[in-house]
Amino acid sequence: MTNGDNSVNPGGLAALKNVSRFLVLMETLINRGVHLPGLGVFHGFSGYGKTYASLYATNKKGALRLEVGDSWNKKTFLQKLLIEAGAKPGRMTIADLTEEAIMVLGDDYTRPLIIDEADKLADKGMLELVREIQEHSQVPVLLIGEEQLPNKLMKVERVHNRVLEWVPAEPCDIDDARALANLFCPHLDIDDDLLDFLVDKAQGRARRIVVNLNKMLEYARNSREASFDAGSFDGGWFYTGEPPRRIARRVA
Repeated sequence: MTNGDNSVNPGGLAALKNVSRFLVLMETLINRGVHLPGLGVFHGFSGYGKTYASLYATNKKGALRLEVGDSWNKKTFLQKLLIEAGAKPGRMTIADLTEEAIMVLGDDYTRPLIIDEADKLADKGMLELVREIQEHSQVPVLLIGEEQLPNKLMKVERVHNRVLEWVPAEPCDIDDARALANLFCPHLDIDDDLLDFLVDKAQGRARRIVVNLNKMLEYARNSREASFDAGSFDGGWFYTGEPPRRIARRVA
C-alpha cells in the first residue's frame, strides 16, 4: 500500500539508495584534503540507476556532466567538456583544448565533473587525458561505468593510483521500488508484496522497475482500477528484459 515516504525531490527524481551512495562519493571528493587524489569511480551493472544517480547529483550540486558518445575522440571530448563548462572552444589543437579545459575548470575547482559512460574513454585510451585535466585543475572527477570499469582502470597505473574511492552501485530493494512508485504512480495503491515481487522479477534493475510501473499505470488507466497486490497479475505479465519467445505454429 502507499505510505508517507518523502523520497521524491521537487526536481522530479527519486532519492534511491544508489543516489545516496553517489552523493556521498561526490561529497568525499569535494571535501578531500589537498594531498589526496581527486578521482572517484561509481560502477555497476546496466540498469542499476547509475545515470539516474548522476542526473540527481547534477541537479542538486550544480555539477558539470558529460555522457561520452561512441563516436567521440579526444578532440570531441574536450570540445564537449568546454561547452558544458560554458566556454566556446575555437579551432585549437588537442593540447590547446586541454590547457583551456584545465583553466576553465580550475576557476571553480570545487565544482564536480561527472563523466558517464567512462568505459568508452578506457576503451579508446583516453583515461590519461582525464587524469591530466583532473590533476592540473584539481576538480573532483566522478567516473561512471559498467561493472568492469575498475578492471579497465587498473590497467592504466597512473590513473588507477589516483582513484580516491571506488563505490559499487547496488540492485534496488523494496524501499527503492516504493520511492519509484511514489514518483511515477502516485495515485496507485500498490501493496508491498507486489513491489517485492516486482523487484525480484526486475533483478533489482531500476530501469526495469520503472518500465513495469509504467505498465501498471497504463493498465490502471484502461481498467479504471487503482489498487494492486501480488495477485493482480500473473508472473508472465511483468517485463524482465527477455524478448518474447516465438510461438511455433503448425502448417497444415
